[in-house]
Amino acid sequence: TYKSNENGNAPFSFRKAKEYGHAFGVRPEWLYDGTGAMRASGYVPVIGRAGANPDGSVLFATGQESGEVVPIPPGGSEKAVALKVVGHSMRGLADDGALIYFEDQRTPPTPEMIGQIVVVETEDDEVLVKRLLRGSAPDLWDLESLAGPLMRDVKLRWASLITAIVPPYVAQRIVVRAEDTA
Repeated sequence: TYKSNENGNAPFSFRKAKEYGHAFGVRPEWLYDGTGAMRASGYVPVIGRAGANPDGSVLFATGQESGEVVPIPPGGSEKAVALKVVGHSMRGLADDGALIYFEDQRTPPTPEMIGQIVVVETEDDEVLVKRLLRGSAPDLWDLESLAGPLMRDVKLRWASLITAIVPPYVAQRIVVRAEDTA
């Protein structure tokens, strides 16, 4: 439906813009007629959830857009996004309900990321929070988990440094619905 609206093959109403804005974490006015900022000033979207089973297999990844937004973290920019942590696979780093912020830059890993806990997207469409290590070849990476097995020689689409982690108690107070910020 969105594609038909976007290419002009179907009528596009403000009601539809509200639905799409909710799904994409952007202001409906911006979608409908390009007025104002794309996102509510000072807020960035929660783009999905991150978590894993005890064996390290992924339960959630990006793509479950929630329509939720959160304030830009200190030192962050309008390109920041957040993941909501689900489960206990990152206990001690980011507990269940925490927010992990990163800049949505979608660039390959860089040398300063090696040894750091980063957000990555694999070629299998999984978005993971892992420690980035060198793999056996220049375009392969090892991904170390806090609770699961080491993932060896993984091809990545992109990697991004974590810019902030907000504990669950604070996260539950700052997450709001996108339409409530307009």
